[in-house]
Order: sequence, then C-alpha cells, then structure tokens
Amino acid sequence: MTVVVGTAGHIDHGKTTLLRALTGIDADRLPEERRRGMTIDVGYAHLALPDGTELDFVDVPGHDRLVGNMLVGAGEIDAALLVVAADDGPRAQTLEHLALLDGLAVRHVLVAVTKIDLVAADRVTVVTDEIASRLSSTTLAGAPVVPVSATTGEGIEALVAALARLRDRVLADPSRARIVERPSRLSVDRVFRVKGRGVVVTGTLRGGPLESGASLRLVPGDTTVRVREVQVHGSSVERVTTGGRTALNLVGVEPDDLGRGSVLTADPDVVASDRLLVTLAMPVADRSRFRLHLGTAATEAFVGRSGRDALVLPGGAAGAMLLLDEPVAVATGGRFVLRRATGTPAVIGGTVLDPAPAHGLSRQRQTPGRVTALAGAVAAGDATSIAAARTDLHGILPNEKLAPDIRNASRAVAIDAVAAHHAASPGDAGPALSSVRATVARSLRRSATVSQADALVIAASIVDAIVADGLLTRDADTVHAPDHVPPAVAREVEAAMDRLEAALAVVAPPPLREAADVAGCPPSAVRELERRSRIVVLDSDLAYAMSTYRDLAAKALDIARREPLTPAAFRDVTGTSRRYVMPILEDLDRKGILQRTPAGHLPGPRAPAPTRGAA
Repeated sequence: MTVVVGTAGHIDHGKTTLLRALTGIDADRLPEERRRGMTIDVGYAHLALPDGTELDFVDVPGHDRLVGNMLVGAGEIDAALLVVAADDGPRAQTLEHLALLDGLAVRHVLVAVTKIDLVAADRVTVVTDEIASRLSSTTLAGAPVVPVSATTGEGIEALVAALARLRDRVLADPSRARIVERPSRLSVDRVFRVKGRGVVVTGTLRGGPLESGASLRLVPGDTTVRVREVQVHGSSVERVTTGGRTALNLVGVEPDDLGRGSVLTADPDVVASDRLLVTLAMPVADRSRFRLHLGTAATEAFVGRSGRDALVLPGGAAGAMLLLDEPVAVATGGRFVLRRATGTPAVIGGTVLDPAPAHGLSRQRQTPGRVTALAGAVAAGDATSIAAARTDLHGILPNEKLAPDIRNASRAVAIDAVAAHHAASPGDAGPALSSVRATVARSLRRSATVSQADALVIAASIVDAIVADGLLTRDADTVHAPDHVPPAVAREVEAAMDRLEAALAVVAPPPLREAADVAGCPPSAVRELERRSRIVVLDSDLAYAMSTYRDLAAKALDIARREPLTPAAFRDVTGTSRRYVMPILEDLDRKGILQRTPAGHLPGPRAPAPTRGAA
C-alpha cells in the first residue's frame, strides 16, 4: 500500500525545497505560490524508493494564516515529515503543527533538520536536542532526526533510508490493516474542470481497490457519480489497489457540486452529519466554540458538555456532543482536531464515536457505561464490537439491529400477549398474528426511537423468531402457545356458525351483530368462522360469507378489466347500496386486487390473471 507523508513546519524552513531535492518535483506549482515564494495551497509530490515502491508527499503551508490549508493536507496522511531549519530552530508554526499532528493521532513521524550547510555542527546538535525535548511530551516522542541540506545534498541519502523505515513502521501498524479492509473512500482536496474531460478531483484514496467505471456516493449529498478515469502520479490506470494520491475524472456531477470536504465513497458507514458524539483528548468548557477539521472538511463547531454529554472517560478523555454549522462526511472512528484563535486549549484532538447520535427515547440510553464501551471498541478498532456497542447505545438501529435487552423484552411482550389472550378467551385458537405484531411494535416504540413502519418490520421478525424457536405456534393468521388446545366447539355452536354463514351469504347481508344474535352465534364462534376463512369481516358490523364475497370481488374485477369501475356502477350491478359496495371496494384496493384512480377502480398489482377466454 502507498504511504502518504505530510510535511510540517514553520514557513521558510525549507519543506518545499527539501521535497524538490528528494523527488525532483516542485510542489509550489500554482502561479500565486510561485510569485510569493511560499506554499499557499496544498502541494503534492512522490518519491520512488530504492526497492521500487513509492511514497506520496503532501506539502502543506507553514504560514500561520494558512493553518487551515495545512490541516486539509494533514487530515488524510499516514505519517509526517517535520522540517526544522538548523539556523532558526523550532518556531511558532513548528509547535502548532506538532500540536495538530498530535491531535490527529499521527503516530509515525520523521524529523529533518534542514539548512545544516548554513550553521556549525554544534548548532545542529543544539537544534536536534531541542526538538527531542519538544517531542517528549507528545505522542511523537522518540521520532528519528536526520540532519540534511537540500542545497548540497548532504544527508539526502540517509533521509531516503529513514523514509523507507518510516514507511515500514506505517505498514506494520495494525490500524493500517483496518483502513485497507474498508470500502474505497476519497476525501476531496481539489476540484477543477479539464477541457475535453470534464470534472476532475484529487485526494488521498483509502480503503479497498477502485477502478474506472465504478460508482461512488457523494457525501454530503445524495448524488451517485461514475468514475470515468483513474490517474495515479499523472498516468491513467484501470485499477488502483495501493491507495495514496489519486485523481478521478467523474461523470454525473458538476464542479459546483463538489469541494474540499466532499467525500466520494463506496463505504455505507460514511454518512453526512452535523451532530457528532465524540471523545476529546481533554475536557473543555460547555458551549465552547471551535473550528472543526476532519479529513479535508472544516466547519464551525459548538461543544456540548452538559447533562448526558458531560462524560469523563477512562484515561482523562472527555465525552462531548459536537453541533456543526454544516454537515460533514464522517464515520465512526474518524479523527479530527478542534482549533481556535483564542482560549486554552487552542488545539484539541478527538475521535468520532457515533456520527448519528441517539435522539428521542434512545437518548435515555446514553449512559456513561455504554459510551465508555463504545469508546473502548472504537479505540480497539474491532468492527464487530463497534457495531454491538452502537446498537446497545441506541437500542435500535436500521437493518433490524436490536440491543439484547430490547430484543429480550420484546420477545417477552409477544409471549405475554398470547398468554393473556388465552386467559381471556380460552375457547379461541389464539390472537391474530397482526395483533401480536402490533403489540410488540408499540413496545419497541416505547423503548427507543424508531418509526412506526420500522417497528412493525422489526416486530414481525421478532415474532417469526419466537415461532422458529418453538415458543409460539403459528396457524395461518393466528398464533398460540404450543400447548394451547381450545375446547372442541360444541355441536350446537357449530350449528349456529352454519346458520350465521348462511345468513351472510347474500349481497346485502344484515348487520353482523344482529345476524349473530339471530343465529345464536357467540363472539368466540364468530372469530372462529373468520379464522377458518368461512366469513370475511369488512368492518365492525359488516361481514360476508366467503363464497359470496369471492363472487362479488370477481364481479368487480371483471368490470374493472373492461372499464374503470365506479361505486355507482358496482351498486347498480349488485342491486345494493353504497353501504355495501364501498367497504368491498376499499378492501380490494387495500389488498391490491383493485387500485383506485380518478376515473374509477382498475385492476391492481395483485389482481389474478384473467382466465383463458375471458373478456
């Protein structure tokens, strides 16, 4: 895999000159940069190592007014080359760049002490010692230091060897393997139009392979773009597997739709969000304002550290909720820095725990224990543990992910609902399947934030799982306990059921309750007739014998196949009234047998095919 190294250091300490000596490439390629003799924007170069592999370099500005641009480059690097001039020593931007690299958790660093041809040897020693002292209190402690002169070439060979060792340390880092395992993702740092080709973007490619013709999501946004061409180091390639600096020629998007901070990805875990649950390297005051830098994106951020968000985590880290001025592309585990011009701390690093924090009822589950568990899983980088911890934090996530306590409680609700029905109506075969699902869905919505539609889908899967486990038994559209055997229907009740079915076998049946009373049919027997599909109950007081209902439905569908069926036409054909025809038409619409249009009812998506020879 290609390792991306970002330069860092004070203005005029020779970063760009050193890169030119190493690679032969001038990173100051924009006209304004050349005119002013300093790196204003982010520049790029690459170095072929003696073993045939390559390093990519991101040359970032050292001027204090351009630190935002520095962070564009530093947001997507694997390692850093810290440049300190021997005649000047560490200066203001040297220290600020160190703090930013520390905040971004850039662990692999190499220090180049430049301009050694301008000073005595003891001065190089003094600067080297000072650098080691400055690094000792950061995560960059112990970084190798190489004295070098870009002008005379002294130390260049040693620096190349040190860069090869730096690459090896990066590739041996377990976190690197986790990045490679993810789907492809490119954080955009430049966008431009090429005459005759269209939109081109550049950035650092992460994750798995990417090839021309691939489709990627644009985040933030809901656009899908196609990759027409892939370029690496100025040459077209069909497929890139090594990551690193990459240019993409895109189809399906305009330059104005893209910008720094945009992400092109095949990773479903990358989402757009303006609200992030995070850990910070240290606590900061509630309601503090910072500028957030994440990947190549930057926006204003408001830090919430009150109530459930005022968490102190093991190791001195602090939980917080970041509210952003605009959405950014983000995934769990993303590293960022918060920066401000005044106040202490000026720079603070952090990690995204949840890019879509819980809200509503799920917010109650944001306990210190659950957040700590998620923080531990993110730190370990284990995808399975992260998914489990996020699910436990939310209670319910999309794709039917349920926390164990909510799943167990929902199973108990379903089983208890069936038991309660048996106790209240021992003569019934059991409650309707739809009723049990609805009861479980209501329980889910009282436990966590979930839509009614999603709750019903999850409830259906829960009841199905209980049936599969043998704890409930499904019989057509009813469920019952496995050991529930309703008493045999008495002969006189069977006779009453026959009388009621006959009474409802007409196009204009009497009210259901009246017909049941006349037939001597108790409510439990009415439900049993419905369970056996001998009658169809359309509303609380209208029912048909199944044979009659099927005849009426067939007649309605036959007319609808010839011309739009209106209630008036159906009323005339049946010789009844709107009281009867409207519930039938509504039921057929609901089942998809018919579909209502402004002109009338037509055959629906679930209408049976007409029989051979039918009109």
